Formats: sequence, C-alpha cells, structure tokens
Amino acid sequence: MEYVLQTNRLTKKYRNFQALNGLTMHVPKGAIYGFVGKNGAGKTTLIRLICGLQAPTSGDFTLYGIQNNSKNIVKSRRRMGAVVESPSVYLDMSAEENLKQQYMILGLPSYDGLEELLKLVGLENTGKKKAKHFSLGMKQRLGIALALVGEPDFVVLDEPVNGLDPQGIVEMRELLLKLNRERQITILISSHILDELSRLATYYGFIDSGRMVKELSAEELESACRKCVRVEVTDTGALARVLDSMKLDYKIISWTTADIYEKANVTQLAAALAKENCEIISMQEKDESLESYYISLLGGGRNA
Repeated sequence: MEYVLQTNRLTKKYRNFQALNGLTMHVPKGAIYGFVGKNGAGKTTLIRLICGLQAPTSGDFTLYGIQNNSKNIVKSRRRMGAVVESPSVYLDMSAEENLKQQYMILGLPSYDGLEELLKLVGLENTGKKKAKHFSLGMKQRLGIALALVGEPDFVVLDEPVNGLDPQGIVEMRELLLKLNRERQITILISSHILDELSRLATYYGFIDSGRMVKELSAEELESACRKCVRVEVTDTGALARVLDSMKLDYKIISWTTADIYEKANVTQLAAALAKENCEIISMQEKDESLESYYISLLGGGRNA
C-alpha cells in the first residue's frame, strides 16, 4: 500500500508536557483518514509538525516518501494544503481577494482556477462581501479553498466541522467527499465528533495521550463494531447478576438499559430474571457506534 504520510515514533515535548509520545501512523494515498482523539490528545500537535510549523523532539516522518529532515521536504509540502486550528482568513477582504492573496504568497504566476475554486466551495456569489460578515461555515469553506490553492493532492484539516450548525456540517461533508472522489485528494481530518466522521472516513487512527492506540480501515472498523442486543429491564442490577452467572459480555447503559454482546437464550434469560424479580420490557438488535467502540478501545471498562 502506498502512503502519503508515515510517522515513526514521533515525539513532541513542551517543557513538562509531552504532547506526542512515540506516535506511529500511516495515511494511505486516496484515503479520507479520520484522526480520532479527545481534545488534548495530540491531534493538532501532529498537524503542526507535518506542516513544518514546529519540529519534533524525536522520531521522524515521511511525506510522499521524503523524510522530514531532508531538504526536499519543502517540495513535498508544496503538494499539501492545510487548515490548522482555524482558517487563516483576512477578515477585511472578500473571498476572491483572500484567494488572490494566497496565489501571491505561493508565487503562482496567474489566478488560473480561482473562479473554479470559489464555485467548488460554494462562495462564487459572495461578490465583495467581506469575510468578517461570513457565517462560520462560509469561513471554514473559504479556509479549505485557500488550502486548495496550488492544486495540492493532500489536504489536512483540523476539526473542520467544529462549531458548525447542522446545515454547515452537511455542506462540509459534501465538499470533502467531492474533493476525495472527484479530485482524488487524500484528506486527513482530525476530529472528536465521531458520528460525523463515521460518514466520511475510509481509514481511522485512534490517538490517546499522544500515542496511537489503533489504526484500521472503515471495513475493519465495521467488523470490529460488535452487534449487540439492547435490553430494557426493570432492574439492571439484577440483570448484571444474571449475565455474570451466564458468563455473557455486556455493558450497563443506564438504570434500566444494557447492551448484551453475545447470543443469549431469551427463554433462559427471562426465567433467570424472573427469579430476581426483574422483568424484560424490550429487546432490540443494534450495532455498536463508533463512539462506543472508541470508548471501549480506551479501556472504558466492561460494565462502565
């Protein structure tokens, strides 16, 4: 498999704080890579390192096969666009003026493709409206347009849907899918909004405390997200005792609800619960969500 980005035991320390702790990751070419972790897990630090905004304390990474300490890493970074933390937008300029500024910063000889970029991100009709009057979603899309100047084939986005309203999230999702499918752009998205990420990502990397916990494809994740039976009962304490005696894997969700991850004989379960003066109110098959998988991966506890 060909990788756009690979990191090898990447470490970053800030005085008494270690943001990255031996991080090893692999971003396949053509993927939408969901970089998953809590706030403070090290996602933004990784992005700042690969963008050249900071240097690693130890370890290394390759971008398009070029190692970070090589003089040629500059050429690799020209193939990459990024929006780090928040879009770098000139608020007193229009969308078109912002893009022209970016063309000049990159030393491009003409404004070829500018109108196409505005149309791509849905800002072609904003005219002379200044960016300070844009909605948050419009600013985010302008930030992506700026990242696309120079026609990169790898785009890195730090929390692109954070703070957006539902309509803005849908628009962002459609834009990213279009970039990936129609322009074959590899996308790295850092996010803690797992439900939205599950609609986009083809690969995942789960990070915690600066370490990579697990990497897997969307297909592997789908297989790993176990099916379960959601059970509603009158007493989950009694249910827990019964399931422990039957040696079944489960998780208590609330005072009345639990998920059972193994096949249970319903007749035997009902009979055992009846002896505990506990009734089954409902049972429903469901799939484990990305969020619950992530919590389990970080050691949320069997009955937590």
